[in-house]
Amino acid sequence: MRRFRFRFRSVVQLANIKLSVKSAAIVLASSTLISALLGLFRDRLLNSYYLGTYPTGIDAYTAAFTIPDFMFFILTSGALAVSFIPVFNQRLAAGNKKSAWELSSSLLNLFALLTLLTSILIMIFADPLIRYIVSPGLDESGMVLAINMTRVIAINPFLFSIATVLTSVQQAVGRFVFYAFAPAIYNIGIIIGITWFTGGINLFGLQIFEGGIMGVAIGVILGAVMQLIVALIGLFGLGMDYEFKIYWKNQGFRSILKLLPARSLDQGIDYINGIVNTNLSSRMGVGAVRSFNQASALHQMPINLIGVAISTAFFPKLTEELGGGDKREFYNTFRQALRTIIWIALPVAVISFFARGYVVSFISNIGNNDSNGTIASILGMLTIAIFARSIFHIASRGFYAFQDTKTPFIISIVAVGLTILMSIIFYLAGWGVDGLDIAQSIGALIEIIILLYILQKRSGNELLDEGFWRAFLRMLFATVITGCVAFSMTKFVPLMITDTSLVITIPKFLLIATVSTVAYLLASYFLNLKESKPIFRYFKKILFKNVK
Repeated sequence: MRRFRFRFRSVVQLANIKLSVKSAAIVLASSTLISALLGLFRDRLLNSYYLGTYPTGIDAYTAAFTIPDFMFFILTSGALAVSFIPVFNQRLAAGNKKSAWELSSSLLNLFALLTLLTSILIMIFADPLIRYIVSPGLDESGMVLAINMTRVIAINPFLFSIATVLTSVQQAVGRFVFYAFAPAIYNIGIIIGITWFTGGINLFGLQIFEGGIMGVAIGVILGAVMQLIVALIGLFGLGMDYEFKIYWKNQGFRSILKLLPARSLDQGIDYINGIVNTNLSSRMGVGAVRSFNQASALHQMPINLIGVAISTAFFPKLTEELGGGDKREFYNTFRQALRTIIWIALPVAVISFFARGYVVSFISNIGNNDSNGTIASILGMLTIAIFARSIFHIASRGFYAFQDTKTPFIISIVAVGLTILMSIIFYLAGWGVDGLDIAQSIGALIEIIILLYILQKRSGNELLDEGFWRAFLRMLFATVITGCVAFSMTKFVPLMITDTSLVITIPKFLLIATVSTVAYLLASYFLNLKESKPIFRYFKKILFKNVK
């Protein structure tokens, strides 16, 4: 037992070493990819169980997440990370560890109390929230099921908020491993719910739960608990001095409380857009809620892999450079992050557009071509949002590094307001679910254009220099070449109606993606884009390592 404890502690300490920006980006991108693959497997299982046989149930399950997720995002999620890390790092840089730990304890206790109260209120008011706000278009059986599942999932904001504070502490000091892999553990919990709990739960020969799709909701709670455990393990060796107390007089804590409202409302505004989409799609027939949700989830995967991972890795460095008063170095680092995101996001968006049918087949093997076609159509329209929202994460962090959360909030109000207005107009015009995703893409583009414009003006036009715009045009040209190659490849290896097995669809998709990516890399190399040079140097080193 002692040997096991020693090995466990050694593994945790090794995983908790401080990472460079490059290593952090690799860890975050890898963990996001693993989580995304688990998410694909989760959705494929769920769709195979219910999308073809019980679309009302899967619509209800999808709607049940809306309010708990909304409250978590508005109270805790990104609001905490971008507000907490700069202030926490300032305390550590000044050598004031006592203040830093008082700050983290205060936030943990405050968010735990707030979200516990929120979870209880969601359980109490689940009926009117679902019936009149989230999904009024569901039939009565779907409505009752959505209400009951909402009450089960309502505990998530409480569990998630504790885990988020703990992983934010780890992220602030450059420890990314446990922070990065916690979401993957959450997906494993849901997969357990789909595969085991849907058949019922037996304890000592007694059936304590009958099963059905409600078992998936129980799996959701299991995943949240497992994620919290992983976050707790990540604290080993960090020396966090936790106290069950809120230090209201702590200046860092007060600073964060001032920063939080704007960012929290910013998060909330974005999620109100999601509630409107769920409300409108629930009126578009059985399965529409799930179809829009699935396409949105698929388009979010590359955003997490590219925009979120790279921005999260660069953010501590950006705050450190500003903390040291070096704005010029901050501009260079920001440009590097922005160029990297754009260079990766452009071909990914184009390949996603042309290969959208193959991507949808990863999460649906039911042979329901109407349903798959709807998801693919929505995903095609959302590929513009893949590019725009990947950029959004670094653009918004450009403001947060200056501890300015109000400007992005005001911009979000404008962008989301326009998006919601367009969604309603397109719905009334009879554009169906496609109208919702067109509105999303236009709104996302408007938001990043405004964010980057203001950052550029504040920098005295130093941030996005002439070299950046020349590189951007070359990236666009390389992307056009990639799009032509991707389109040609879809004709060379077409997706057939009978292609429902991953054994068939994955090789086809990989062939299209690989050939298109090689074309993009070659175009980038000959267009002298510096982002491609390390890749070619790496392959050259491998191919000619034995040649003098």
